[in-house]
Amino acid sequence: MTEYGGKTIYGATLGIVMLETRFPRIHGDIGNALTWPFPVQFRIAKAATPEKVVLGDPEPLADAFLAAGRELVDSGCDGVATNCGFLVPFQDRLSAALGVPVASSSLMQVPFVQRMLPPGRRVGVVTVSAATLGPVHFAAAGMDPDTPVVGTDPKGEFADKILHDSPEIDFARARRDVLDAAEALRAEAPDLGAIVLECTNMVPYARDLRRATGLPVFSIYSYLTWFQAALLPRRFEPELDDPRF
Repeated sequence: MTEYGGKTIYGATLGIVMLETRFPRIHGDIGNALTWPFPVQFRIAKAATPEKVVLGDPEPLADAFLAAGRELVDSGCDGVATNCGFLVPFQDRLSAALGVPVASSSLMQVPFVQRMLPPGRRVGVVTVSAATLGPVHFAAAGMDPDTPVVGTDPKGEFADKILHDSPEIDFARARRDVLDAAEALRAEAPDLGAIVLECTNMVPYARDLRRATGLPVFSIYSYLTWFQAALLPRRFEPELDDPRF
């Protein structure tokens, strides 16, 4: 059977554009390569810090994300993601420029999750910064403007250390911050039927949130494992003694 080339790297079809950071990334974090059950490729968007992207205006950084995305495609990636939910306004530009499917934000799951819920239930979002997650992000993700959103405490361990890119994080305290935000979301929205985690650094706490709230929890991990399943579908071998084959 003839094989055809065209790539530099094979077997790592998903590429992730990372912010430029130094904070520790534990197992479960998007930037920890051991998180993924399949190979991934990473590139860094130079000078794109969490503070600039989440608390400031990321628009001047657009070219850095486009350049990193192009490098990933050139090295063999068939799909590209980013590691910050606040980058969803770049979705259309990235997909148009890169020529491959792009999963820019965990928030893009929100409309899909809402459609799965029974009548009378709605999806809510836990974010690292409720103060700066606004209509532009909602519109880019196709979210209902009335989607309930709660952020972690801006002065708490999780938000403060990540947004200000600290080299040290107390992850037990960070976990508590995320759990508190989820409980606040549930109190604010009694009709809550599911949670979507905007922040890719919240994945390590998704199981704890599920146990604490009893609700389905969707994250960048759930999104990108689904994305990868389309980029490289699993091959199912027929049973040799199956009479249908």
